[in-house]
Amino acid sequence: MAKAKNPRRVGDKEARAKLRMIRISPQKLNLVAQLIRGKKVDTALADLEFSHKRISGEVKKVLESAIANAENNHGLDIDSLIVSEAYVGKNFVMKRFRARARGRGARILKPFSELTIVVREVEDQPEVSAKSEAA
Repeated sequence: MAKAKNPRRVGDKEARAKLRMIRISPQKLNLVAQLIRGKKVDTALADLEFSHKRISGEVKKVLESAIANAENNHGLDIDSLIVSEAYVGKNFVMKRFRARARGRGARILKPFSELTIVVREVEDQPEVSAKSEAA
């Protein structure tokens, strides 16, 4: 007997990509994730391309992966995709120390984080012209 199929973790018109073990603090990564939330994917890719943040290249790879998942795995139209969710989670923290004067040690924390991006297909709503509203 076959095992039961896992239920989808996202909706029918959604696709997801996740990157774990990113060597940056969640606070810094969230600044870049905040930059793309709610935008169309082509605008979000352009924003990440020209961002000066170090981690924006990794975020761009995750977004491209989510777009590829939407197209290949779920058959969604990439021209009508938006970034519906981009959220950051904590991962583990490497603890190191730095030798200080008089036999003491100072703690160095090297945090890791994870990023999840969900893209959703939206139907384009026909624009209502000003003439038809006036009539």
